[in-house]
Amino acid sequence: MYALLFSDTGLSVARISSLFAIWSLTGVVLEVPSGAWADAVSRRLLLWLGPLLTAVGFALWVLVPSYWAFAAGFVLWGARGALASGALEALVYEELERAGAVTRYARVMGRARAFGLVAVMSAMGLAGPVFAWGGYPAVGAASVLACLATAVTATRFPEHRVAGEDEGDGWAATLRAGLAEVRRERSLRGAMVLVPVVTAVWGALDEYTPLLVRATGVAEATVPGLLLLIWAGATAGSLLAGRCERLGGRGLAWLLGGAAVALAAGAEARTPAGLVLVALAFGGFQLATVLADVRLQRRIDDTGRATLTSVAGLGTEVATVAVYAGYGALATRTGHATAFAVFAVPYLVTALVPAIRARD
Repeated sequence: MYALLFSDTGLSVARISSLFAIWSLTGVVLEVPSGAWADAVSRRLLLWLGPLLTAVGFALWVLVPSYWAFAAGFVLWGARGALASGALEALVYEELERAGAVTRYARVMGRARAFGLVAVMSAMGLAGPVFAWGGYPAVGAASVLACLATAVTATRFPEHRVAGEDEGDGWAATLRAGLAEVRRERSLRGAMVLVPVVTAVWGALDEYTPLLVRATGVAEATVPGLLLLIWAGATAGSLLAGRCERLGGRGLAWLLGGAAVALAAGAEARTPAGLVLVALAFGGFQLATVLADVRLQRRIDDTGRATLTSVAGLGTEVATVAVYAGYGALATRTGHATAFAVFAVPYLVTALVPAIRARD
């Protein structure tokens, strides 16, 4: 509900977009160094440290709600995202590889993301009554507790890799080795480009879904329930990752194109019923996101896995900042429905690339 908190504090759409940009810019600055750090030290360490930073940020939001407190919270949240990005995928892939079960990576990550989305949906379902009971302070307190629970859970991850075994000279050497691999492998470069292309736009639009839902004219207390519908679609997309793991270029093109059409049509309907199409679109985009990650992990050798995953994450963050800037300017003039429809267009363009390659 933080987008609503920002709006109710008096922030304009442009200022809210600037906060989202700060969030992504933090990731831009920290993404690659944190990935190299994950390869040089314990990946599990980064996974439990990050949520503690977010907990501090959420506490700031409810204790001193103001633009600068929101900005500080997003810096901390952005740092958490950078610490986890690359470290999580590398830890899971290599632990599965060690267990002789690396072919289950798509299924495991799809289910993991689905469980995460179910947790988000549960929070959305509870947000209405909790907000009605205790307002934003109660929602903020629950968010802080969730971050603490995340940190505790991360300490239980298995990690058999010895810290720094990828590159004995530390994170700088790990970063150099990873970038050298990118220069050598053309297929790896393509997989790294696919990740931000698929992930960035819908990942940025996610932050505006509460405002899109409210723009349909529903009551404030109804917003979490309709957000629940949208994320049910995303959850379904995650669960399909294992079945769709071998989806080829033509299939990926149809997936992205169909999701784009559903997003535009659902947003422009400007009704609660239209959000069903938005949910279908988010399901397609979530599935494509998992599949893009699978393709990337399969093209990375064991050296610098977290580093290279973070380089792809850097591309996502840069593209996301551009979406935030464009959305703030566009939605201020046209409204949220039209802005969502316009940002479906890049996916239609993207769908042409795998379609053409598949034909060739």
